[in-house]
Amino acid sequence: MTDRELEAKLAACRPALREVIEEFRLADPRERLEYLVDFSLELPDLPPRLAGRMDEMEQVHECQSPVFLHTEMEDGRVRFYFGIPAEAPTVRGYAGALLEGLDGATPEEVLTTPDTVYALMGLNEALTPQRTRGLHALMGYMKRQVIALQA
Repeated sequence: MTDRELEAKLAACRPALREVIEEFRLADPRERLEYLVDFSLELPDLPPRLAGRMDEMEQVHECQSPVFLHTEMEDGRVRFYFGIPAEAPTVRGYAGALLEGLDGATPEEVLTTPDTVYALMGLNEALTPQRTRGLHALMGYMKRQVIALQA
């Protein structure tokens, strides 16, 4: 990716997400994995009204681990909820990073976010292609749920 392409993709991200991406970009690949672990520990549990109701959430089948997503719209802002076991720190951490950058965003901010946030974060240098496919899919599911809420 050229510098110009990178700048264009970063410009498409809301400021909160750009901050997360920059934090990862400045780190070496090993540190990026440590950041994922940190974000995985910070990912909030599902609220009581969603806990134990995974069958009502959408499963991201492309992920190696069980990953469930629920999206809501509140006062024109998007709220994301993730059900991901602690035993899956990679995808849980990525979800935590996306939550940090996109929770409370407008639908347009979510929909204009590049699908390859993981690559902007440099995670493609630290993870296997199979894992990055799951991360790529998660962003797609988030966007599809936002589109469905707008319908």
